[in-house]
Amino acid sequence: MPLTVKDMMQSANAAVVRIDGTTAQQMLAEGAVMIDIRDGLELAETGKAKAALHISRGVLEFRADPASPMYHEELRFERPVILHCASGGRAALAGKLLLDMGYEKVFNLGGFKDWVEAGGTVDGETL
Repeated sequence: MPLTVKDMMQSANAAVVRIDGTTAQQMLAEGAVMIDIRDGLELAETGKAKAALHISRGVLEFRADPASPMYHEELRFERPVILHCASGGRAALAGKLLLDMGYEKVFNLGGFKDWVEAGGTVDGETL
């Protein structure tokens, strides 16, 4: 039987711990990295969390693999990684992918709104 999106989401949500915006802020203060995996057009519409790296979902594997020429040096297997998208679905799937790649501590913040509602800074301003 083919794998469905529902199956993938269940697996991802079971594997990737969901956190709130306040916890994300605490983790960032302790050295975690946050990745906004939304597409560029979404960022243009809403802005980006000041603390986040922008690595769109479509290139995450390439940016997360140390053997890739596109590897991003902020990503390390032992460093906690917090992901968010618009609502949390893509972040869960991306989190499961990072776990499968060997990342040890991966968390799903959910959506951009969760960051904003917790008082997180956006493009240098607090909303």
